[in-house]
Amino acid sequence: MKLLIAGGAGYIGSALIPKLIARGYHVDVVDLLWFGNFLPDGLKIIKEDIFDLNQPDIKGYDQVIFLAGLSNDPMAEFSPSMNFIHNASAPAYLAYISKMAGVKRFIYAGSCSVYGYTVNELYDEGSPAISKHPYGISKLQGEKAVVQLVEEGFSTICFRQGTVSGYSPRMRLDLIVNTMFKSAMETGEIVVNNPSIWRPILSIEDACNAYIRAIETSEEISGIFNIASGNYTVGETADIVRGAIEAKLNRQVKLTIKHIQDFRNYKVSVEHATNVLSFKPKHDVESIVDNLILNMAKFNDYNNPVYYNIKIFESLKKQLAKTG
Repeated sequence: MKLLIAGGAGYIGSALIPKLIARGYHVDVVDLLWFGNFLPDGLKIIKEDIFDLNQPDIKGYDQVIFLAGLSNDPMAEFSPSMNFIHNASAPAYLAYISKMAGVKRFIYAGSCSVYGYTVNELYDEGSPAISKHPYGISKLQGEKAVVQLVEEGFSTICFRQGTVSGYSPRMRLDLIVNTMFKSAMETGEIVVNNPSIWRPILSIEDACNAYIRAIETSEEISGIFNIASGNYTVGETADIVRGAIEAKLNRQVKLTIKHIQDFRNYKVSVEHATNVLSFKPKHDVESIVDNLILNMAKFNDYNNPVYYNIKIFESLKKQLAKTG
C-alpha cells in the first residue's frame, strides 16, 4: 500500500513513519520542513506547500494522512489567519484533490479541543463541539470538510486527539507531560496553573497505534473518533510526573499550585474507537514519563527553540515579513 503523509516530518509523523515502514508500507511525505527533518534516510520528501499540490501529485496513493497544520492554541492565537488557512482550508483542499485523484481513504488529525469547556462531563463523538477559540474552531472546520466528502469508494477517518506526549525524534517540549518533565528536570519545579481542569492525554505510542488501526481497518469505515490514553486532571498529571521523576531519577521536585481560570476543560470517551477500529490504549502518564526518561539524553538542550512550535513559528513569520 502506498501512503502520502502531509506534515509527516512533524512530531507524530517522525514517530509513526518508521513503524509504517516496518510493516511494509511505501511512505512518501509532503512537508515544508519548518521544524527540520528527523525521518529515516532515503524517504521521499516533497517539500511543497499543500496548496501547491494538484491531482497528478496525489494520483497513485491508496491513502492520504493529514498531520499538517498549526498544532496548538499558542500558534493559532499568534496568527489566527494562518491558523484557519492551515487547519481548516488545507485539509479540505487536500481531501478534495485526494478524492478526485482516486485515493481510497483520507485520515485527518483533529483535536479534542473542539469540545471547549465541558463542565466535567465525559464527552463522546456525538456531544456538542462548542470551542470558541481559534484552534478548536479551525480543527472542527477541517473535520467537517473532510467528513462531507465521504461517499462510496472514498472513506474518511477523523481523529479527535487528546494532548499527545512522549518522545519523538522530532521532539516537542510544549506538550503537557513533556513540559512538566522538562520543567522538573531543568528547574526542579512543576507549576500548575489550574489543578482541577481535565485533559485527555494521548501517549505518542498510542497515537501511532491509532493511525495504524485506521490505515488497516475496512475501506468502508468512515467516522469521527476520540483518541486518548486516559483522562487526567492537570493536578493529577503533575503528581504522576513528579512521583515518577523522584522515584526513578532520585531528584526532588517542587510542586507549585495556582488557581488560574481556564476555559478549556474536557474529558472524552474512546469507546467508539475501541469498538470500530479496535483501538486499545496501552499507555498512561507514568509510562509516558518512562519513555521520556529512556530517551532524555536525546533532548537535554531544553532551550533549543526547535522543541517549541511557537518559537519556530514566530521566527518563520518574521522571516516571511522581511522577504514579503
